[in-house]
Amino acid sequence: MPDPRQLHLGAFMRPISIHTGAWRYPGAAPDANFNFPLIKRMIQKLEAAKFDAFFMADHLAVLNMPIDALKRSHTVTSFEPFTLLSALATVTERIGLVATATTTYDEPYHVARRFASLDHISGGRAGWNIVTTGNPETSHNFGSDAHLAHETRYARAREFYDVVTGLWDSWDDDAFIRDVETGVFTDPEKIHVLDHKGEFLSVRGPLNIARPVQGWPVIVQAGASEPGKQLAAETAEAIFGSSDSLAAGKAFYADVKGRMPAVGRDPESLKILPAAFVVVGETDADARAKRAHLDSLVHYDSGIRSLSIGLNYDVSGFDPDGQLPEIPESNASKSSRDRLVEASKGKTIRELAAKAGSYAGLAFVGTPETIADGMQQWLEERGSDGFNIMFPWLPGGLEDFTDQVVPELQRRGIFRKEYTGTTLRDHLGLARPANQFFRD
Repeated sequence: MPDPRQLHLGAFMRPISIHTGAWRYPGAAPDANFNFPLIKRMIQKLEAAKFDAFFMADHLAVLNMPIDALKRSHTVTSFEPFTLLSALATVTERIGLVATATTTYDEPYHVARRFASLDHISGGRAGWNIVTTGNPETSHNFGSDAHLAHETRYARAREFYDVVTGLWDSWDDDAFIRDVETGVFTDPEKIHVLDHKGEFLSVRGPLNIARPVQGWPVIVQAGASEPGKQLAAETAEAIFGSSDSLAAGKAFYADVKGRMPAVGRDPESLKILPAAFVVVGETDADARAKRAHLDSLVHYDSGIRSLSIGLNYDVSGFDPDGQLPEIPESNASKSSRDRLVEASKGKTIRELAAKAGSYAGLAFVGTPETIADGMQQWLEERGSDGFNIMFPWLPGGLEDFTDQVVPELQRRGIFRKEYTGTTLRDHLGLARPANQFFRD
């Protein structure tokens, strides 16, 4: 009988907790988002639990919030991802290090160089979360008053991916001879000049750093819109998904993986990992009580702003006890807006704000056994290949999961007890890509 499928687990760690009440929970560290000694201890705890990766999202702007909401947010300040992950690489040995880098407000040479550096520093543990930046406020920090249109952002992202991966392949794996006797450092026959000229980008190359340890850092993608799903099918090796039910997860899983053969890719070369908010209790009722108390700490000012950001439409001026008005399409994240509009049926704005501030997506709330049951069902029914875990508060929520849920998953034989490789590609079961310019 074949071995059961194995879960892959990432830890979503920026913001440290997505729940806007997390910093107020009893025993939580209010400064967890900007506390390096604590973050160092937490990643070491995650590595001891054999997590695949530590996943850092990123924002290039303070989200558009009035003062009454801004003063209540614990996510207004956090570390820049590459700086933090480079530091964390030196205090860990196996856990993957995934950073977000935008294709809308960055340049491919910068991105290729940073990720190649992180991959070398970490010994092959880097991953790139490709985002197109949905927050229109970001444009004001980069010399523009207008945010690029959704379709244009994804077209640029596709070209950006080609340029970055091309730059990673600038050098053959054995291009650096370093022969002290002859004085030959590199073999010029094993250097490739990209010389890319496209619709959005012009990049000559080559990259001034050796090919990454993994060939390419692992490619992660998070878009759930139609262009996002197609980009994932063409390029991604892991998807940070947003399905909030098993039925939705199975449909998304089948949709994206079903597109891959048409673009010449094996569906098994992509791991789908939806976000999962997890609250652990001694009983299911105890876990629900913890979640309820956590949710009660969400201030309306914070919740209504989270709702407005998700909709990309300011609803703070409407009657809190009334229904959500018709929300127009936006140039921000389309999948986020669509999920919130769908969830609004039969609910007041106050109820929606409380949910938006507390995290409205997939949640496993219960005992370790109950949580493991749910995760195992998603795995076996192909709703996912694992999860990106969102912890309700830090450090306690993380410790509850690593100390109680992980052993239960291991007992069932669906999660590793030891790492079997050293790179993030090893952990995810992904092949090392051949150099596109120096194939045998």
